[in-house]
Amino acid sequence: MANGLSQADIEQMSALGISLDALELQIENFRKKFPPIHLYAAATVENGGILRLPDTDKQRMADFYDDKRRKVSVLKFVPASGAASRMFKDLAEFSSVYTGVSYNFEKEYPSVKVFIDNLPKFAFYNELVQAMCKNGLDINDYLNRHDYATVINYLLGKNFMAYGSKPKALLKFHSYNGEPYPAILDHFTEGVRYAENNGKVALHFTVSPEHRADFEATIKLLKPIYKNISFDVTLSEQKHYTDTIAVDEYNNPLRDDDGRLIFRPGGHGALIENLNECHADIVFIKNIDNVTPDNPFNKTPDTEPVVWKKILGGVLLSLQERTFGYLHCLDAGADAAKLDEIADFAKKQLNISLPDDFANLDNSKKTELFHSQLNRPMRVCGMVLNQGEPGGGPFWVVNSNGNMSLQIVETNQINRKDPSQEAILQSATHFNPVDLVCGLRNYKGQPFNLLEYRDPQTGFITNKSQGARTLKSQELPGLWNGSMAHWTTVFVEVPLSTFNPVKTVNDLLRKEHLS
Repeated sequence: MANGLSQADIEQMSALGISLDALELQIENFRKKFPPIHLYAAATVENGGILRLPDTDKQRMADFYDDKRRKVSVLKFVPASGAASRMFKDLAEFSSVYTGVSYNFEKEYPSVKVFIDNLPKFAFYNELVQAMCKNGLDINDYLNRHDYATVINYLLGKNFMAYGSKPKALLKFHSYNGEPYPAILDHFTEGVRYAENNGKVALHFTVSPEHRADFEATIKLLKPIYKNISFDVTLSEQKHYTDTIAVDEYNNPLRDDDGRLIFRPGGHGALIENLNECHADIVFIKNIDNVTPDNPFNKTPDTEPVVWKKILGGVLLSLQERTFGYLHCLDAGADAAKLDEIADFAKKQLNISLPDDFANLDNSKKTELFHSQLNRPMRVCGMVLNQGEPGGGPFWVVNSNGNMSLQIVETNQINRKDPSQEAILQSATHFNPVDLVCGLRNYKGQPFNLLEYRDPQTGFITNKSQGARTLKSQELPGLWNGSMAHWTTVFVEVPLSTFNPVKTVNDLLRKEHLS
């Protein structure tokens, strides 16, 4: 058949919802490669790319949010489908080769030594003890004779606790009043603190199909913890039609041992489809592992991260309020003075670049321009001071049309062989901790079609090894990168205390995670 595809290939693609045109576009992307992002400058406080709120404005924004959120629908959106395998990478590698020789343990696996030395501090410790006890094993006996591999195997093994393959959301991260709970509970707790509306909290988790039943069972157990709160929890899975083909080094589609085409998930950028189906006025987005313990059984003061969620929400709602007002003015017919006022707001508050000939445009053209530029989904993104953490950062970017905008850019989107681009990358003062609040409806209360505001040229291509062969995979524009490229974007500086990710298991030993 055409393109080297068999009838079985066509049927496989049809079952996934992937069209021939989509496949050909993916292959073309492999051949042409995605163009690097053209950085103009790092977004900083000094150049106006990042808003640093005065102390007097912080409480005002938090109060504004608390006042306005009762009049809008609020949703907390958490990507939670990823497995925790990377979190335990060092432990898995160690247990596969460890022979009990202590000098290897001391010198070659220091992170594992930290883990073993602090084992009782982890919230999952008692569960581990019980898992071994069920098979007649005493954990202390194995620790005393340095059989650490067996202990780790009980933690990670699929036949035991399976922490090496479960999603982070279902792992015991923290304890409340001595009782260990999975990480997902922390998002329930946060939701109560800043997303509650008339006794209800709406939460959405993206999950993998193989773990959906476990999520549903866990959520059922957690819901009753808050006696006076009703939780509306929804789950969704990444759409199969967003999967992308895997190819070899010559860009030929790869097949598995059964001769079927190999498709891989399209990365977190595919979740823009899931977000597009969420019905809420504003949505908070946060990674599953960026949580700290907060006792849900006592009325404790709001923690600083929660206060900053309210501040970001207040900034969004205040900017939306002015933006919506101006759009209604444009509909009614704005005079020259009002158009100048809107121009000042667009440039200074929304970071919108106006064309060089803007002053020469007549009022009708200015109205048309503003309607296009202002009537978009809006996001306010927290940014923390750069601490050398991996991940995206805030930059002023020049697109293919020569227009400049604020974007969150990943390091692998940048041409680091270009000295000028590398210099801009190195000058970045902040990075993105995935702390967003998004406005998904327009000034008439209608939902935006978020798929219309993506930049398809901002995908990723990665090289992987599969046995003896090279595998190239393709990821869609990232959820907070190219998938939101044409949104109205505002960056706000937030304190480092709001960023407490659990990337490795030993991160749970940081004081912020110990209750």
